[in-house]
Amino acid sequence: MKAVHIKQFGGTEELYIGESPEPVAGDGELLIQVKAAGLNRADILQRSGKYPAVPGESDILGLEIAGVVIGVGSGVTGWREGERICALLPGGGYAERVAIPAGMAMRLPAGLSYAEGAAIPEAFLTAYLNLVQLGGIQEKDYVLIHAGASGVGTAAIQLAREYGARVLVTAGSEEKLLYCQELGADSGWNYRQGSFVPWLMETTHGHGSDLVLDLVGASYFADHLASAAVGGRIILVGMTGGSKVPMDKFDLNPLLMKRISIIGSTLRSRSREDKIRLTQHFWRSMGPKFADGSIYPVIDRIFPWSHVRDAHEMMEANANKGKIILDITADAE
Repeated sequence: MKAVHIKQFGGTEELYIGESPEPVAGDGELLIQVKAAGLNRADILQRSGKYPAVPGESDILGLEIAGVVIGVGSGVTGWREGERICALLPGGGYAERVAIPAGMAMRLPAGLSYAEGAAIPEAFLTAYLNLVQLGGIQEKDYVLIHAGASGVGTAAIQLAREYGARVLVTAGSEEKLLYCQELGADSGWNYRQGSFVPWLMETTHGHGSDLVLDLVGASYFADHLASAAVGGRIILVGMTGGSKVPMDKFDLNPLLMKRISIIGSTLRSRSREDKIRLTQHFWRSMGPKFADGSIYPVIDRIFPWSHVRDAHEMMEANANKGKIILDITADAE
């Protein structure tokens, strides 16, 4: 079969489509004919040599796909060939076929395309894990979501809205902020205009943020402590703003006085068993909402997978609103 490979760690010029061994559905697995794959920041980091594949899993890029079941491994019940699915993967999504744990497959609602299906797993499972399971989101919480127009951000806005939270977002342009408000955000701040703290404190009438989905990291550490509500929860899921906090910004006093919790979280490195539990819990509660259109995946652009380099460049430029998708059905050059 064909798959996207990396010649050596580096820029987008290192990506190419070549031959790869055919996967086989093992015990408890499904073999999937991939129709579409979603891009994620982890793909960029892995291509650059900064985020290696999970030991024992495929080193082919791609953490989420949509496609058709073409093989059912031993011990699998409840699935048959021809069913449409979307799924989170340990790796291997930029390929024509992939074997996945059956418990990580979600039936794709009839009204959603394969591209839309591929835009669901990583973004929505990340948002659900961190806002709901780890963050304990509550009705009327002030929830601050950074990178609101990203794939995870657009998913998080919708989930927070479903839970009755008051959603605050940051993004890098007025166009992106307006789009976030169309999705359900109550207010937004353009981070290019400076610190978000005065805006957040004014918007929350001095209350602060009850829950933060932090994709930025070190550069926002002090501001998060300054603007957190009493009992606030900060869920760190990304570090686009660096990992090392300068010592003059590292003040433990707000943590103590405001009883702030900081939780570090990654999805990729979790065990298969954890991912299966998360997937099934998420799909039981949220699957019907995709079916009736209450929530939906946001796609900015679909690239034929022969243009995988262009897709990576678009993500690196932060030019997207929502997900970037690879069409695996297009002919590979």
